[in-house]
Amino acid sequence: MKYVLVTGGVVSGLGKGVTASSIGVLLKACGLRVTSIKIDPYLNTDAGTMSPFEHGEVFVLDDGGEVDLDLGNYERFLDITLTRDNNITTGKIFQSVIDKERRGDYLGKTVQVVPHITDAIQEWIERVAMIPVDGKEGPADVCVIELGGTIGDIESMPFIEALGQFSYHVGPGNFCLVHVSLVPVLNVVGEQKTKPTQHSVRGLRGLGLVPNILACRSTKELDENVKEKLAQFCHVPADNIITLYDVPNIWHIPLLLRDQKAHTALLKGLNLHSVAGEPDLDGWTTRTRLYDKLHDSVKIAMVGKYTGLSDSYLSVLKALLHASVASNRKLVVEWVPAGDLEDTSATEAPEVYAAAWELLKGADGVLVPGGFGDRGVQGKILAAKYARENGIPFLGICLGMQIAVIEFARSVLGIHDANSTEFDPETTNPCVVFMPEGSKTHMGGTMRLGSRRTYFTVKDCKSAQLYGNVKFVDERHRHRYEVNPEMVCQLENAGLSFVGSDETGRRMEIVELSGHPYFVGVQFHPEFKSRPGKPSPLFLGLIKAACGQLEAFLQNNGNVSQFSVDKLSNGHAKIKIMQNGDTPKSANGLLNAAYGNPVVCPWKDVSHCL
Repeated sequence: MKYVLVTGGVVSGLGKGVTASSIGVLLKACGLRVTSIKIDPYLNTDAGTMSPFEHGEVFVLDDGGEVDLDLGNYERFLDITLTRDNNITTGKIFQSVIDKERRGDYLGKTVQVVPHITDAIQEWIERVAMIPVDGKEGPADVCVIELGGTIGDIESMPFIEALGQFSYHVGPGNFCLVHVSLVPVLNVVGEQKTKPTQHSVRGLRGLGLVPNILACRSTKELDENVKEKLAQFCHVPADNIITLYDVPNIWHIPLLLRDQKAHTALLKGLNLHSVAGEPDLDGWTTRTRLYDKLHDSVKIAMVGKYTGLSDSYLSVLKALLHASVASNRKLVVEWVPAGDLEDTSATEAPEVYAAAWELLKGADGVLVPGGFGDRGVQGKILAAKYARENGIPFLGICLGMQIAVIEFARSVLGIHDANSTEFDPETTNPCVVFMPEGSKTHMGGTMRLGSRRTYFTVKDCKSAQLYGNVKFVDERHRHRYEVNPEMVCQLENAGLSFVGSDETGRRMEIVELSGHPYFVGVQFHPEFKSRPGKPSPLFLGLIKAACGQLEAFLQNNGNVSQFSVDKLSNGHAKIKIMQNGDTPKSANGLLNAAYGNPVVCPWKDVSHCL
């Protein structure tokens, strides 16, 4: 097993997660199998009880693990399925060591950070690195490890010590350290400053870790003299100093790494030149170019509670982006704080109220994501009502689905006090109730978590068509409350259709509104399984409906048309139209190019289409 460690210096938020993911993409493009581990030095056992404002979204895995959002980046970029053990926290390590001590596994020895904690960290890494995550048998070739935080943090010290020992344990040629550091540009002098990175590397080396590659974050590409200075003072070859400068979107990062020959440095450091080839990123490049050239926009109003921090809805944003690119549309997200739509806001802050409603009414589609607590609930109900009554495409996720059911009960059934027991435990008309198996005393890990099966009960519904007319789907869940099964018949008789349920038939999973262009609510979180090349079907349905493409798309059996355009040196363009890897018989209309067969034509004839 080969290991790549990604560390960060100077400041947090430099993009270590995206860098680690992009390194994985690059190695995978070289023909290697890749797995990932994220180390979070906080004492929490997992991310499940952490506020989105504190740490961004909680990403949920198939096995029910509530983990750091960077694991979502790994899964999306590498198209792999990780486990809860791929996220290591100080809490998990300490708990495992204490459990061993209580069982007497240490035979009366004094339990210490070194060697017991550091040994536990190394053992955990070696064990998890061997777990296949790509659907194939046997372990991966390379494990990319990201150490959260920055060098010098007190809570990171046990991990730094453990990884220093680990690099010695696995030996030269099996361990490569990539240090992500900031090279700021001071506006006063306009010069790229290397001193912060010098100090960061010095601190790293003083702790027993020697960087093989420097990934320097800067607003623009590093000057050659800056590279030479870094090479001299950081003892890293100039060819191993990579610039991660600002780019239009993060899909460019693997391409930046490839263009600067990062794969050469990685393969050399890991002794993999004999088994790896040149990186094949043609598909990735095509998608990135298409993303950059999109100009026709689609506006989605995101009505939520945590709109002040976009990372709170990171996977939702990525799923919207994947669907938008697949629909050849530029995504524009209109952030609408749910509380700003409420009547109290109209009284206390009329300008804010008016602005929120203007954003909502100007959107092509409405999305109400998951969340907890009663703040902003009335605003979400009003957003669902507006979308339902005005034929605006709507997608409600988890709490968003429950909100849609409550709004329907109030507005259509006339049950004005219909509510969730989460918001009003004493409500006489509970549309949403606490799940029987849930715990009201413990917060962490007590929800309905992970991959659960949903069976379609209505074959010709939009959701089933979007999923390819399958009998069931497996999606990830994270909730404590569910639609009250005692009210399902009453709601369905009024026109709300529950088209998907669990294996018992009592737990409602998918709801649709017949006669509406697209009004879908789901109890699960489809955003967690969306991928850049394989958008979530329900997000794709929302974007297609918002663009007016849904009916044609469903008539085409849900096939996603994509095309690549390469500008040639002779002033012509080469176009190739694809459709989910198949080669249909008909043409797509773009210069009458046949599916699967490249067509060369003057660049000026196609540039306006892009």
